Amino acid sequence: MDEIIIYTDGGCSGNPGPGAWAYVMRYRDRLREDSGFSPETTNNRMELEAVIQALSFIRKRRCAVAAQSARPPSWVLSPIKIHTDSQYVKNGITSWIAGWKSRGWKTSARQPVKNQELWMRLDELVTELQPEFLWVEGHAGIPDNERCDSLVRATMQKNSQSSP
Repeated sequence: MDEIIIYTDGGCSGNPGPGAWAYVMRYRDRLREDSGFSPETTNNRMELEAVIQALSFIRKRRCAVAAQSARPPSWVLSPIKIHTDSQYVKNGITSWIAGWKSRGWKTSARQPVKNQELWMRLDELVTELQPEFLWVEGHAGIPDNERCDSLVRATMQKNSQSSP
């Protein structure tokens, strides 16, 4: 079965500071890219936002197709693979989140989980869409990962230049 392949990235100029997120999504010969900007954020928030935005797009499209068709196209049932160069995102959603939730959104050190609202949004999307998460090394020449990094940098540069 064909897969929906997603690469995500996020970054900041300073941490915290202005930041951006991006994703590259492929299904067969289709390509979708998107990015966004935040004037004051952290690198980890942007890494999470990239995955949230990609999965939110899929959820929205699947809901729209389901509402229009009794027989949805094949991509609606396709598995989703998310490639991230963020160990924070990959480990957080595949390993740490169960413990956080069981402790009432506290870390093992009994501190509040940082970025809890983003983790909660991501958890909801992951529960519904069941993507597989794969870690990739950043800046290792993987074309779609490099493209995400370029989109992040370009989005930060464009928005930093337009700021007063």
